[in-house]
Amino acid sequence: MSQNLFSPFEQNLDKSNALSTLKRVTDGADDGELYLERSRSEALVYDDQSLKQASYDASEGFGLRSVLGEVTGYAHSTEVSETALRRAEDIVALASKSGGGVLADAPTRSNQNLYDPINPMMDVPFAAKVDLLKEINDFARALDPRVVQVSVSLSAGCKEVTILRPNGEIYEDTRPMCNLNVSVIVEHDGRRESGYSGGGGRFDLTRLISVDAWQAKVREALRIALVNLEAVPAPAGTMDVVLGPGWPGILLHEAIGHGLEGDFNRKGSSAFAGLMGQKIAAPEVTVLDDGTLPERRGSINIDDEGTPSGKNTLVEDGVLVGYMQDRQNARLMGVKPTGNGRRQSFAHVPMPRMTNTYMLGGKSDPKDILADLADGIYAVGFGGG
Repeated sequence: MSQNLFSPFEQNLDKSNALSTLKRVTDGADDGELYLERSRSEALVYDDQSLKQASYDASEGFGLRSVLGEVTGYAHSTEVSETALRRAEDIVALASKSGGGVLADAPTRSNQNLYDPINPMMDVPFAAKVDLLKEINDFARALDPRVVQVSVSLSAGCKEVTILRPNGEIYEDTRPMCNLNVSVIVEHDGRRESGYSGGGGRFDLTRLISVDAWQAKVREALRIALVNLEAVPAPAGTMDVVLGPGWPGILLHEAIGHGLEGDFNRKGSSAFAGLMGQKIAAPEVTVLDDGTLPERRGSINIDDEGTPSGKNTLVEDGVLVGYMQDRQNARLMGVKPTGNGRRQSFAHVPMPRMTNTYMLGGKSDPKDILADLADGIYAVGFGGG
């Protein structure tokens, strides 16, 4: 980790003054916090046998919030200073001006440590990263003479979060992230097809770029490209489809996951609104949102309100049993927060959004499921989402 740690109450703000400001804007409110964030990321793209992109992004700022009922007062700034905080106070205080709220209890603390508090950008020198991308490119091209194009992207970064609650408690989290993606294009008899493989998580970069790890991604991207080279057009019409494990889960994410986020259901805009306790899927279908899986991309020690992430059952044996919640929507719906309060950045208010959403395996043998597919499609990998 860089020696330049994110310590806003030592470098930019006086904690007692910041707490006084927070208490004033949440006087008469239901909830509120001072959210501070620093984000740093690096991305490299090697394409057409040369380094095409190398970027470094850094941002820092705060968001001050007061919540009363459905009303939210929010102000943010890229300047973390006493002056900027005072300016934000005047705006945020308007939300709870009418008063009457009862300040919610602070989130329960958790000692879960799902990933190391590291900055993976610091693991490998920049020149070594460039050399690695070239090595991956050369390896992919040497595997098969039909390879005509290779694109490799490598990214790493970390987000540091500090949350001050009105009771004076501070919640902190350092979230690393790194990704390696490989795309291969092959050509034969005038036909071109592509294949892609990638992955990453909340761990150090050296693990992601080990020889075994990156070679496996290259081989998988090439395998997919070669399969596509011999593929025939998919048949048209209505038919049975069996989804394989892994990335076909993007359908679950889009079609089901977003519909089970608390704000959409509280407002009645979700197809699942008002269906709590009712059967919405076939028996044996159990869907979880689990932010506690070690080192996974969607995992978080705490959410962006300070609530510990959880393993939340949304659908159990086909029955809708829960929604994903942040603090505001949970309070308005009379339930507990689930650790799903997520922000796009310090410039955005938290919303109930997914962590790692997936369906549990059932009792059927996958071979039996495929054997029952008399006329249909077996889909083993999806992209997009």
